[in-house]
Amino acid sequence: MKETIKYDFCEISIFNHYVVVVAKEGITLTPKHNKVLLKIKDTYFPNNTPFVYITHRINSYAVDPKIYFETSKIKNLIGFAVVSSNFQAKKNAQIEQRFFDKPFKVFSELEDAVAWAEEMVKLD
Repeated sequence: MKETIKYDFCEISIFNHYVVVVAKEGITLTPKHNKVLLKIKDTYFPNNTPFVYITHRINSYAVDPKIYFETSKIKNLIGFAVVSSNFQAKKNAQIEQRFFDKPFKVFSELEDAVAWAEEMVKLD
């Protein structure tokens, strides 16, 4: 791991080829939150270094699907993974997937999402 950064709405752990984001309980992620992701991209994945976004949905929170329109525009973001053992969170992720035009997978275990992220970067 390179670093973990704490924000008022989430905690982001940054690795060589991916980030793992844990959002705080009860928040709503909106397009304005993409500013943080853009800053992370510029700092840790410069020069179009490919990376994958993994959201580890430990807590219950809402996602405004419009956030994915902006997230999709990040050229070097090559995949998006949702990790949750919660049935409803997985169903929500399937709906969110419709708004994201890059590879998007849902996993029950973080280790599986990490393995997928590493494979995605190799294929890019």
